[in-house]
Amino acid sequence: MPTRLPRFTNLSTLTRHLSTVLLAFSLAVPLPAQEPSGPAIKVDVNLLLVEATVKDRAGRILKDLKQDDFLLDADGQPQSISHFSRDQLPLAVALVLDLSGSIEPFLRPLRYATLTALKSLKPEDQVALFTFTEDAQLRVPLTRDKRDVSDQIEDLLAGGSTNINQGLYDAAVYLRREAPAARRIIVLISDNVATAPISVSTDDVIEQALEADAAIYSIKVPGRNPPEAKAMAKLLRRSSNINKMTADTGGEIFDMEKEGSLFVSLQTLIERLKTRYTLGFYPAQQGQAAGFHRLNLRLHSTFGSKGRDYSIVSKSGYSISSSRASSR
Repeated sequence: MPTRLPRFTNLSTLTRHLSTVLLAFSLAVPLPAQEPSGPAIKVDVNLLLVEATVKDRAGRILKDLKQDDFLLDADGQPQSISHFSRDQLPLAVALVLDLSGSIEPFLRPLRYATLTALKSLKPEDQVALFTFTEDAQLRVPLTRDKRDVSDQIEDLLAGGSTNINQGLYDAAVYLRREAPAARRIIVLISDNVATAPISVSTDDVIEQALEADAAIYSIKVPGRNPPEAKAMAKLLRRSSNINKMTADTGGEIFDMEKEGSLFVSLQTLIERLKTRYTLGFYPAQQGQAAGFHRLNLRLHSTFGSKGRDYSIVSKSGYSISSSRASSR
């Protein structure tokens, strides 16, 4: 016997019936999975990150370590490592360029170096450009368009004195505000000779960089400084200590004269970033108090003794401001 179709006396009854059928069909047939539109890795801003480069006794980079190979203490207390990766989190890099007259010969090769070397960053990595003489200036906000940074460098003119600390300080403040969930890196490109009266101290720069979880790296170029500039630099040396800034924040210094060129220096630095481990932890209640908290990152005892059998380049601690502590 053929199936008898229901009769509908009016349009509204027919509409309700069709709606019921369509709803039942939509529930029975699964929709195709949606592709994620952005990076899969997201980091809680309350998670504290520790970047680390590990070298063996001969100075070779150890690239295949696992989370269980690391031990982390904060203020002498063991910490549980909640995140572990290598070159997976997006980078936020602030290039801080010295525009004093002493590095004028390096501006043109620097444009080529940045154009070429920055291409090896991940597509989602962002770069900003700061310049400084007596004062610091943000030239290019964080962007994924690396060419925009190199194009800006081509039009820059050098001249003036060197206020290194202000450029680094402003970059740290900017990265903390604009890139709270990225790996934050500051790259100083300078002859590292401070010739301007300082506005912020070395300790101020370190504290701000640690609050931003930003490692400071230095690409040192050979500057052309007259005797009076060198004399001023000696007076300011204690107040602009690049060695201390890089060491305390977990960065390194790459000397262009030893590396061979600006391009090689920048490329070596970027490759180093790709071999750095990122460890994240949530500090205990006492570790959220305002002030400086000392970190000790090391490998499991099976790797031997830190400083003798291997070395770790990482920040010496982290800093919590009073405003940040009160908001937790």
